[in-house]
Amino acid sequence: MYVQWLRETDIRNVCIATEVYKYQKYMNMDKKQDNIILIGMPGAGKSTVGVVLAKMLGYRFLDSDLVIQEETGKLLCEILSEEGLDGFLAVENRINAAVTASRTVIATGGSVVYGEEAMEHLRSIGTVVYLKISYRDLTTRLGDLTNRGVALKPQQTLLELYDERVPLYEKYADITVEEIGEPVEQTARWIIEAKKYRDRRKNNA
Repeated sequence: MYVQWLRETDIRNVCIATEVYKYQKYMNMDKKQDNIILIGMPGAGKSTVGVVLAKMLGYRFLDSDLVIQEETGKLLCEILSEEGLDGFLAVENRINAAVTASRTVIATGGSVVYGEEAMEHLRSIGTVVYLKISYRDLTTRLGDLTNRGVALKPQQTLLELYDERVPLYEKYADITVEEIGEPVEQTARWIIEAKKYRDRRKNNA
């Protein structure tokens, strides 16, 4: 059983590796916008998809929530507890507005879209991809919201948070990819294909 798992994993990694050249050959990215920024609700799979996408493209991977924790020396839930929602959003906005990266897939926290400076900066350094997930699927993926460091207002429900954020994700997204239960690798491929299509349209405009 253990050997079989290793073989399946190795085969999967080889398949990803063989696609790297194929996708890099056709990406044709603007050097000033060679990053891909993933936005979306907590639990949408930004970090999971981001790692696979980075492997396919030969890119680096950056999780902005981990950058926040590293720079503050605190967990997200600790920042929320100590600073309150407004304080947390200010910290998140400040740190994301200062991110520097090249050839990187950046997975952001779900609340990054509340920071106008952060979003304008991220849009200036790459293509923003909204990983869209239905509310029904979201409820099955999320566990303890407090431990995840989800930025909720007092007494705010998950549905209210979802309805509040979706228009912001749509506002800032260059590309929207809807997750419908496909494997992570397929979602990553959709992002790459959508990016290629968008680049071609921009080049032909």
